[in-house]
Amino acid sequence: MHTHSSIRTLDELKEFLHGAMQLEHATIPPYLTALYSIMPNVNQDAAQILRVIVVEEMLHLTIAANVLNAIGGTPDLTRPDFVASYPAYLPDGETDFEVGIQAFGREALATFLKIERPAARPEHLKAQSPLIHRKSSQHKTVLGSHPRNKDLHFYSIGEFYAAIVEGIKELEEKAKREGQTIFTGDRSRQITSEYYYSGGGELFPVFDLKSALDALELIIEQGEGDGGGIYDDDEHELAHYYRFEELVKGRYYLKGDKPGHPTGPPLQIDWDGAYPIKPNLKVAEISDGSELREATVAFNHRYGEFLALLTRAYNGQPSLLLEAVPVMFEFRNMMLELIRNPLQGHPGLNGSPTYEIGKNTADPYAAHRAEAAA
Repeated sequence: MHTHSSIRTLDELKEFLHGAMQLEHATIPPYLTALYSIMPNVNQDAAQILRVIVVEEMLHLTIAANVLNAIGGTPDLTRPDFVASYPAYLPDGETDFEVGIQAFGREALATFLKIERPAARPEHLKAQSPLIHRKSSQHKTVLGSHPRNKDLHFYSIGEFYAAIVEGIKELEEKAKREGQTIFTGDRSRQITSEYYYSGGGELFPVFDLKSALDALELIIEQGEGDGGGIYDDDEHELAHYYRFEELVKGRYYLKGDKPGHPTGPPLQIDWDGAYPIKPNLKVAEISDGSELREATVAFNHRYGEFLALLTRAYNGQPSLLLEAVPVMFEFRNMMLELIRNPLQGHPGLNGSPTYEIGKNTADPYAAHRAEAAA
C-alpha cells in the first residue's frame, strides 16, 4: 500500500477532515429521504435499519468534528460547499458512482451498498498511489476528492480515511521531534457520549494521537466491518454494509454467519411500498407559487438551521447536540408533506426534499431571489 501521506501540512489535514465531515453528512439526506418515503405499515424492518444507520452517520459526522477540533480546526457545516449537490459522486474504484435522493427501493439499496462497501482494491493496483486522476465537472459534488485538486480522487472512501490516518501520524511525529504536538484544540469542544442521543457507539474525547486514531477506526469499522468480518471490532454491531445486505437478502444475520450468508429470521420487504418521489428533484422544477414549492423551500430553510445548530454544537456548545437527533427525526412531518404530494407536470411522481441549502445561512434564499430577479 502506498504509505507516504498525501497530506503535508496542518492546514491540509484540516481540509481533509472538513471533507470527511462532508462525506459523512452526504449520506444523511439519501438515507433520511429513503426512510420517510416508505409508506405507512409496510417495510418496518427496512425503516428500523435505516433509522439506526442515520443515527450512526450523525455519530460519524460528530467524530470527524471531534478530530478536527482536536487539531485546532473549526467545524463549519454552513460553508457554501458543505451540503452535496445531488446527485453527488462518491469514489468507487475506477469510476465514481452517483448518490442521489430517491425513494426506498431496489435501486436505492444498490447505491447504499456501494456507499458502505468494504474497500478492497484489486491486487494489480495495490502498489499504486491511492489517487486516481479523473477530470471532474464544475457542477458536480465529488466527495472524497483531494482538497487541493478536485481532479484527483481517492480509490475508495476507505483510502480517503487511510490518507487522513497517515497524515495525522506523520504530522504528529514531525511536531514531536520539535517538542510540540498538533493536538492543540480546546478540550471543552469535544463531544462525548453524555451529549449524544443514545446508542450508535462510543463518543470519546480526542486529544492525542491514540484517541484520534481510535476515533477514525470507529468510523471505518461501523461502515464496512472489521477487516473481513461482518461486525465492527468491539461493539459487536453489524456494520452498515451488512445491515443493508440483510434487506437485499431478506434475512437477518446471526452471530457467526459468514459475509453474504445470513441465516437468521426472514424479513419482509415490499419493493413497491414507497411513495414514487422524483429523484434528485430541484426547487426550480416545482410550479412557482405552489404550496409544494413553498413547503420545499421551508424544508430547505429548516435543514439549513439544523446545520447551523450542529455548527454551534461543534464550536463550544456541546449540549446543543442533544437536540440534533430529535430535530433530525422531527423533519419527518415536513418531509412527508413533500413526499406524499403529487408533483405538478410530472404524472405519477411526487415531491421530495431537495436539500438545496442556501449559500448564506442568515438568508438561505438571497441567491435564489437574486437569480429570479435577474
